[in-house]
Amino acid sequence: MKIGVLGTGVVGRTVAARLDELGHPVTIGTRDPGATLARNEPELDGLTYATWAADHRAVALATFAEAAAAAELVVNASSGLASLDVLRQAGAENLAGKVLLDISNALDFSQGFPPRMGVPDTDSVAERIQREFPDLRVVKSLNTLTASLMVHPETLPEPTSVFVSGDDAAAKATVVALLRELGHTDIIDLGDITTARGTEMIMPLWLRLMGALGSPAFNFKIVR
Repeated sequence: MKIGVLGTGVVGRTVAARLDELGHPVTIGTRDPGATLARNEPELDGLTYATWAADHRAVALATFAEAAAAAELVVNASSGLASLDVLRQAGAENLAGKVLLDISNALDFSQGFPPRMGVPDTDSVAERIQREFPDLRVVKSLNTLTASLMVHPETLPEPTSVFVSGDDAAAKATVVALLRELGHTDIIDLGDITTARGTEMIMPLWLRLMGALGSPAFNFKIVR
């Protein structure tokens, strides 16, 4: 399946690398490919994009619009506060009818750490995307765990839980199949796109847990 990953940060790169490893043709989308390759500032993993790309030559780099146009499934790995702008650059015509796996969180760091929620609890990034792009089939998932565990959940000592939210049953089935390919075994369908509010609002707790545990290497497990 051809996949476009929108976002060149650690999350986007981590997801793109794993999907490429699993045999999917992957293109990463960015505003300006030349500027991205020339960027000298490393990401949180200590690598610039160019250094990372040298080790992942099969992953193409293109504009947001080009990455979306070539994809069968699109992954929104941009910051939740920037997601609508990123998708506008990708173009509604390039997104229409496609599945969007939205893994973003709207965290506002303008007042320092811990960040504030950038979207009120009566809404979510996923809902805002779905409203603005009604022909896009939005599925929220993977936003409740750190990037490395999104793609390698088996590194934890026992299985944990991930969630999906969306209005389109077929789109959710496509995402669930991809989640299983990534190694997730406990996948809970929360319901329609409004249920994404719940998973996005987990982030304040997630951030406090990371501080208490001194590591992001944890996840939630729903015992029932």
